[in-house]
Amino acid sequence: MSTISLCMIVKNEEETLPRCLDSVGDVADEIIIVDTGSTDRTKEKAAAYTSRIFDFKWINDFSAARNYAFDQAAMDYQMWLDADDVLPDEEREKLRRLKETLAPGVDMVTMKYQTHFDEKGAPLLVATRERLVRRERHYRWRDPVHEYIPLVGNILHSDIVIAHRKPPSEGVSTRNLEIYQSIEYGGRLAPRQEYYFARELADHGQHAKALYYFTRFLDGGRGWTEDSISACYCMARCFRALGQQDRVLPVLLRSFQFGGPRAEICSEIGYHYMARGEYRPALEWFRFGAGLDLPDSIGFFLNRYWHYVPNIEAGVCCYRLGRLEQALEFNERAARDRPGDPAAATNRALYRRILEERKP
Repeated sequence: MSTISLCMIVKNEEETLPRCLDSVGDVADEIIIVDTGSTDRTKEKAAAYTSRIFDFKWINDFSAARNYAFDQAAMDYQMWLDADDVLPDEEREKLRRLKETLAPGVDMVTMKYQTHFDEKGAPLLVATRERLVRRERHYRWRDPVHEYIPLVGNILHSDIVIAHRKPPSEGVSTRNLEIYQSIEYGGRLAPRQEYYFARELADHGQHAKALYYFTRFLDGGRGWTEDSISACYCMARCFRALGQQDRVLPVLLRSFQFGGPRAEICSEIGYHYMARGEYRPALEWFRFGAGLDLPDSIGFFLNRYWHYVPNIEAGVCCYRLGRLEQALEFNERAARDRPGDPAAATNRALYRRILEERKP
């Protein structure tokens, strides 16, 4: 059986750390906690689970801290989690079975990562992340923020799911933005950093500057396919926020040069035409998007766009075009994708009422 070192970096996580360790602690063979400057009872909470607690001076570099945590590991594999991550019960059993069956030649195991959720707890954003790496391969983290380990070696893509259950907070943290700004001032932004810096800028309402870095990233031609498609999607939203509607459609269409059609892109094109009152072309793009299946990729996926959003909006377009029966059909497809959805329920009642009123 393979053994696992759970390697975590933490700071002021007294509320979430016990929940995380309760969910995974009995599967890990050792737990390594690296504290980067807590002023609360984080280390006291951690001590109930492990004696392997280390201090690391924070230097605005997540990779440096994670690499230090990896350096303390002694087991066959190193696994990382954030303090606000949770391994649900059924996923914990999958991980336990993985330990028992993992072939010695596997260098890296990826797992699904759910990072945002709707009001009913359904995942909105799902990614595939490197999660478990063989210690003797000496993998190292890269980039000071939005850090990653290059996907090289013999990789096993598992179906184990980690849920990132971040507690509510006030506003959007400026920490990542400030780290990128410090890199920007030094003129050292790599293509991947340009992309993530642009995303941070957009999240903080700096749409014009975000567009500059998204454009630089795309024009450089050295970005990952999934990031390039996402950059087009993000740029369209920035243009919309700036009131530059004429630039929305061209950048969405630009995404097709990087890969096959994506549901979020097709839906955004649908929204572009819907905003102009052009419901026929909007309907065709929503209909097309609704028929797409998730590609075989390890990128980030916005779950609501895959089937739910294009179906419910295709229903709205049909309603605007006076096609009530077709509107109801699309709406029911959306309802099947998200049972109990209030928008689908409201639309259903409206469409049925009008259909009933039209009966002779």
